Amino acid sequence: MLIDTYGRVATDLRVSLTDRCNLRCTYCMPEEGLQWLAKPDLLTDDEIVRLIGIAVTDLGVTEVRFTGGEPLLRPGLVGIVERCAALAPRPKMSLTTNGIGLKRTAAALKAAGLDRVNVSLDTLRPDVFKTLTRRDRHHDVIDGMAAARDAGLTPVKVNAVLMPGLNDDEAPDLLAWAVEHDYEMRFIEQMPLDAQHGWKRDGMITAGDILESLRTRFTLTGEGEDERGSAPAERWVVDGGPHRVGVIASVTRPFCRACDRTRLTADGQVRTCLFAREESDLRGALRSGAPDEEIARLWKLAMWGKKAGSGLDDPSFLQPDRPMSAIGG
Repeated sequence: MLIDTYGRVATDLRVSLTDRCNLRCTYCMPEEGLQWLAKPDLLTDDEIVRLIGIAVTDLGVTEVRFTGGEPLLRPGLVGIVERCAALAPRPKMSLTTNGIGLKRTAAALKAAGLDRVNVSLDTLRPDVFKTLTRRDRHHDVIDGMAAARDAGLTPVKVNAVLMPGLNDDEAPDLLAWAVEHDYEMRFIEQMPLDAQHGWKRDGMITAGDILESLRTRFTLTGEGEDERGSAPAERWVVDGGPHRVGVIASVTRPFCRACDRTRLTADGQVRTCLFAREESDLRGALRSGAPDEEIARLWKLAMWGKKAGSGLDDPSFLQPDRPMSAIGG
């Protein structure tokens, strides 16, 4: 198993399939994009499946989340999902996406074995979407979410980041819309993972701000810590149920003590935390011919060194050098 010195066991694997994205969200990357990873640096489909296989069969991982960048840009995605669904034991599999390509891929992903999706949607206003993402693709995201729901990739979870002066007034509208369409709404505090390093703690919309706004229209009843477990989202029942809303407060309400995640970048590096400044190389071991046992040993060693927390509450905190698109959400 993947255990650290604080007794936490990682059973949830986040796998970045590419650092590329077809949006340019202001809280993630500059308008001109980034210096993308060279193709030889990326893990191949076979390498990804092999590493996931080691994680599932040898290291106790039970859940796999495919991320990016934008994972739907990975040409071999459906095949990767299908091959991972054949592993024994079979992991639960989900996908975090911007939703633009879901309309054409949702049915194939469901048939391949994907269980559900998380879709990023920060606003219901097409003009604000264009400002936030620098792309006019709002209708594609809406259509993609509907296609995912209709294909059975449920529950469809909707992730929103609220930004001052842009969409900070939309929390109640987003939740009402999600309830109407049978999606599960989740609000995420803006995190210091932007490529521009422009994040400022005193300018962010906090979990407290979000909940205060939601309570102007809804009655929220907390689920409690027992229901939450190791999930990053703290959840509330909306107006007595059955719908729920989650808030991921990585900055103001960190949940590091219950973290059960390990992360694999698109170029084969193990990350123990989104905010880590260190990585451990598995790609080199793979390509040098190391057996599965040696790769598993290296992965265990990396996780053993996981820090107690993200360090966000430390005045000396420094953002990771690699932005969110390279790390994987």
